[in-house]
Amino acid sequence: MLDEKEIALAMAHEARRRFDVHVVQVTGSTNADLVAQASGLLRGHVLATETQTAGRGRRGRVWHSRPGDSLTFSLLWKFGADTRLSGLSLAVGLGVARGLDHSGIGQAKLKWPNDLLAPTGQGWAKLGGVLVEVVAGPGAAASVVMGIGLNIRPLTGIPAIEQATSSLATMGWDGSRNTVLAALLEELLAVLDAFESGGFAPFAAAWNARHAFRDQQVTVSAGDGSTATGIARGVHSDGALALDTESGPLRIVSGDVSLRAVAHPVSDHDLPFRGSR
Repeated sequence: MLDEKEIALAMAHEARRRFDVHVVQVTGSTNADLVAQASGLLRGHVLATETQTAGRGRRGRVWHSRPGDSLTFSLLWKFGADTRLSGLSLAVGLGVARGLDHSGIGQAKLKWPNDLLAPTGQGWAKLGGVLVEVVAGPGAAASVVMGIGLNIRPLTGIPAIEQATSSLATMGWDGSRNTVLAALLEELLAVLDAFESGGFAPFAAAWNARHAFRDQQVTVSAGDGSTATGIARGVHSDGALALDTESGPLRIVSGDVSLRAVAHPVSDHDLPFRGSR
């Protein structure tokens, strides 16, 4: 079971000093809880739960979790008004992947803009995800809630899941979730400090090195139904996805998109999309 004392003891001194970790047994959504309380909380407040009854992913999707089979937590951070937040979800995903490295799980890759993937015999499967929500703060501060969910054990018996999933156990890990959470928080602290001073640009090369679909043909679908198909080339210094299409290079800047690898050739009818060139 998740345990506040064990998590704190597993963290290095600096992370222990700057994070305030709380564990609850059941809640609707850790992100929703911190968003609702953001104005009264200090930055570095972490909320983890054994069970989420209304966990959320991007675009209104449900995040499925079961006691002991998932690691779900949210982190509140407050940035200055001059901090550019573009690319933050990518930096957080990179921090999670690095934290998994430190836990002995070194195969995690990244999918733009916010998924963590694990290799399978048939390609890639979803290991976890990041949901970033910005809360307008008073004065100069901007509060940001970063929700992270990881599959600890295989998700079975959930028919609503439409994509392949993986888990830390599937990847051979059998350790303590408390230790993993401590490792993730240590790495996220380093990421957030660096992001606050330099934005996403210092992370772009490292993110591209973990890009699961780099130089592969993909289709990017927006929430309004428009799509763009081309070769994913990585991300720009601001976190925008670089897509090479038959009509030329395209920058995908919207965060409300879905990216899928495709096997069919690029064609003109796939190109309409509200991005920027």
